[in-house]
Amino acid sequence: MAKNDYFVIAYKVLKYLYECLKKGVRPNMDILDAGFFQIAESYWAYIIGNLNADGYITGIMRIEHDGDEPIIRVTSDIKITPKGIEYLEENSTFKKIKEAAKDIRGMLPF
Repeated sequence: MAKNDYFVIAYKVLKYLYECLKKGVRPNMDILDAGFFQIAESYWAYIIGNLNADGYITGIMRIEHDGDEPIIRVTSDIKITPKGIEYLEENSTFKKIKEAAKDIRGMLPF
């Protein structure tokens, strides 16, 4: 899978948020944006918006616009949910990503 694949980015976001939760630290907002992953803002909004809509994360602000796509903003209160932790641990696609990444710690700031 490419580094900009939906599931690769979703895995990295969920894994990072889970590590933050376990360590009791707030996520670094510089890591949770399109620039960090070198993807388009609209693609980032799509990924984060869907992780939120699917109940895997909380702390997303959705700003509606008349006739336009809503703006998705990550807030400093972003967290992985128990459902997100379960998805991270049980999803077979994520297991493949984890195996391919071998050293996921190199992708995370801890």
